[in-house]
Amino acid sequence: MIDTKCWVGIDVSKQNLDIHIRPSGHIFQHPNDKDGISALVASLESVSIERIVLEATGGMELPAAVALSQAGMAVAVVNPRQARDFAKATGQIAKTDTIDAAILAHFAEAIRPETRPLASEESQLLGELVTRRHQIVDMITAEKNRLAAMHGPMKEHIEQHIEWLKTQLNELDEQLQRTIRQTPVWCEQAKLLKSVPGVGDVLSSVLLVDLPELGKLDSRKIACLVGLAPLNRDSGKFRGKRMIWGGRGRVRTALYMPTLVAIRYNPVLKAFYERLVGQGKPKKVALTACMRKLLIILNAMVKNNQQWNPEMARGA
Repeated sequence: MIDTKCWVGIDVSKQNLDIHIRPSGHIFQHPNDKDGISALVASLESVSIERIVLEATGGMELPAAVALSQAGMAVAVVNPRQARDFAKATGQIAKTDTIDAAILAHFAEAIRPETRPLASEESQLLGELVTRRHQIVDMITAEKNRLAAMHGPMKEHIEQHIEWLKTQLNELDEQLQRTIRQTPVWCEQAKLLKSVPGVGDVLSSVLLVDLPELGKLDSRKIACLVGLAPLNRDSGKFRGKRMIWGGRGRVRTALYMPTLVAIRYNPVLKAFYERLVGQGKPKKVALTACMRKLLIILNAMVKNNQQWNPEMARGA
């Protein structure tokens, strides 16, 4: 094994994996398939790896990331925007697969992003179901928008397609809940989450898949991770408006409707929302604050393995 500590960047595409090892500058490529991933793992086993960084590419990175992690290597899957911003900050404007792999290796060494356990095979299946559900909901919305502009014979065709998509959505929801019930840990956690007034199957499923850190981080970190922590925008004497930014958009989207329900029927969030509005906060700002509070409450419940309790929630 090479003793020099190495940082590895892997650019993932549908066909190939482009690899750059730093500081040696060694570059090579493997196909992004079962045999290619096995060859990748074998080629890196002789290297003393400090960290491997891949970009999240819609799931195409998962087979390689899981295989490397199972081989005992430190793997971090990062947001593509982080890597691109890092490239710009280092003056690298050009973009090719080879350059991107080098940037990721440099990012690994300079930033040393946190490595987290990767999803198990069951978690990946649940993730695919949740992702497909989001896709079908988006398709239904798109078809409804098209329907509003139709007045001819195609109107009936779109209506039939919407009904078919709704059937698919119902089947997916049933499969999602069946998958959760078959896994004791998920089943117990889903029951705990759904004990909160306003939280249902959709939000609990998204949290299980897209926020495995729930219950493992403090309230500030979990809010930042989801993108619900207001960030400063100050410079010199200028004091900008605090705004939320970045984070896991799918979790924020899933929190929106349950929060709307909660500010009407959940006594803790209803009182919190009304107090903010009474203080002159815009309703949109108050709703975002309620989304953040709901997330923090859920985080505390999972951390303490505690069912919904209004007294605990008020102090969260």
